[in-house]
Amino acid sequence: MFSKLKTIKNLRSQAKQMQNTMEGVIAVGEAAWGKLKITLNGNQRVLSVEIADELLANKIKLEEAIKEAFADATKKVQREMAGKMKDLGGMDLFKNLGQ
Repeated sequence: MFSKLKTIKNLRSQAKQMQNTMEGVIAVGEAAWGKLKITLNGNQRVLSVEIADELLANKIKLEEAIKEAFADATKKVQREMAGKMKDLGGMDLFKNLGQ
């Protein structure tokens, strides 16, 4: 029983470490030839949005550019986080939980 409690405590510690790592990962997604930029962190929180004035004139293009930039930033964050997860041991975090 104490072994499982220790394992759970270790999992919490590793989860906190992973969350802190995710906060530090920053990705910038771009669209409309760099005229729209969205910056996300590893927790996929939007940190900033930059929109060139010329995009404000066309609502449809702006909406599409926002979707493209967000998708680009998300893809970059996911790629970076996959590498970080691999460095932290990936799913090995959960291997001892059932024992």
